[in-house]
Amino acid sequence: MTADDLVLTPQGVRFIGRMWPCTIGRGGIRTDKREGDGATPVGTHRITGILYRPDRIAPPSHWARPIRPGDLWSDDPERPDYNRLVRAPYPYGHESLRRADPLYDLILLTDWNWPDAKPGAGSAIFLHRWRRSGFPTEGCVAFRPDHLWQIARRITPATRLTVRAR
Repeated sequence: MTADDLVLTPQGVRFIGRMWPCTIGRGGIRTDKREGDGATPVGTHRITGILYRPDRIAPPSHWARPIRPGDLWSDDPERPDYNRLVRAPYPYGHESLRRADPLYDLILLTDWNWPDAKPGAGSAIFLHRWRRSGFPTEGCVAFRPDHLWQIARRITPATRLTVRAR
């Protein structure tokens, strides 16, 4: 672990010398993550990218990429592009990244089960904004919107998210 890492603790995520409140998956923290279990996976996960809605917010860093209309995330374990960014039209299981609500206005991508996805091992472990404090995610780590923005401005391509078994 380095000072640039995000470390999930029972009190929140420790990063740059402070604690950031967060929510995790409804399935808790698991070492045996599976697609659809709602769990946040144990491990050290690199932050591989930043996506943002350019019609709603400014880019938080020079390496952030815009979420375009038609950007989707494949969550169909039977497809070769499972756990990857795909484009509409896409007739298989997916999640829209350009949502009507603000949940995915800013997304930090992790390397969970990527780039060589194992079918069924779970997809799309993002860091994104929370619905509200204490409301669980589908496995992602979620933050207050202004905190997520501050984190996104300070991370680097070397930043990792560490999730330990509790």
